[in-house]
Amino acid sequence: MTEKELFSVVGIRDGQAAVSSGKKARKAMPYLSLFLLAVILLGCLFAELIMTRDPSYLDLANSTQGPSTEFLFGTDTLGRDIFSCIWYGGRISLLIGFLATLLSTLIAVVYGSLSGVAPAWLDALLMRLDEIFLSVPSLLVVIFVQAALGKNGIWSVSVAIGITTWCGIAKVVRTEVRQLRDSGYVVAAKLMGGGFFHILHRHLAPNFISSILFMVVMNVRSAIVMESTLSFMGMGLPLETVSWGSMLSLAENAMLTGAWWIILIPGLFLVTVLMCLTNLGGWLQSRLRR
Repeated sequence: MTEKELFSVVGIRDGQAAVSSGKKARKAMPYLSLFLLAVILLGCLFAELIMTRDPSYLDLANSTQGPSTEFLFGTDTLGRDIFSCIWYGGRISLLIGFLATLLSTLIAVVYGSLSGVAPAWLDALLMRLDEIFLSVPSLLVVIFVQAALGKNGIWSVSVAIGITTWCGIAKVVRTEVRQLRDSGYVVAAKLMGGGFFHILHRHLAPNFISSILFMVVMNVRSAIVMESTLSFMGMGLPLETVSWGSMLSLAENAMLTGAWWIILIPGLFLVTVLMCLTNLGGWLQSRLRR
């Protein structure tokens, strides 16, 4: 019997297969989604450079005109040029999505961190409040908050959506903080007199930000959907404020009258952005999974 037969290492191939399967489990970077999202974002940011007409101009003489060389994407029932409205309105929809997500993330980080470092009784109370708030349909809360804020606008809609979409992130932050609060560097910072926000900024947030990044991206998507839903129901932005949601609100009878472009083109842009954000969020989740 040779030395190679006497001494053989077992399990190498199984380990290599496990590593290989782990690599395959990670999603590939969604280059197409990133490209499409970048094109739409740049188009919305520099809308003035590519708009062919004033998006707020009501050309009633040319209302419900189909796509042509004069109106690339046609006109809506108010005579507005859909091509110009797409880029200008996309800026409004994306702005609301990012503002609402920024506000909800700030609330979630502070609330979840407070719950994570609080005593057991206070932590239980804060989490019960979070669960109660999470059990209420967010759309109803948004409508209630909008009624309390008064006239609908970009800022009021962003605030209304932002203060109703933080609960899920707060629970994740609380779990991460409870695992980090007894770490040596956190305890040392407390002994040196570091306050709550100092410790949160310098020691806690850098360690849990990757865990909530996926949820933050998905919150942008949810905020855009909620704004579009509210505008479609007539409870969001006023018609004079162009957004993808307000454009879709004018398309209730578009298919019945044969004006397919009024609902199809804004809907395609909206669905494209949502799918790109979903793919980006899924990729981040697979990359950051521990």
